[in-house]
Amino acid sequence: MLMWFYANRINILLVILILLILVLLIRSLIRDRKNGKSACGGNCAGCGACSGCSSCGRCTATKTTEMTGRSNRISSNTPG
Repeated sequence: MLMWFYANRINILLVILILLILVLLIRSLIRDRKNGKSACGGNCAGCGACSGCSSCGRCTATKTTEMTGRSNRISSNTPG
């Protein structure tokens, strides 16, 4: 058994390294998701997921903000 570990030590180290990188990547994605970050960078022109369509709320909100220069929040001065 010890000879098997010795003969495969490089492969074992590579597998451990790949698993470590994978765990760190997943942890980073989870942290970004919890902090409100996503794959969408807010650049609708370069967004391949939605092409700026109205069904993508994030891109629509960003596009509205860029076009008007204002936030997409509802103001208290609106009637109704």
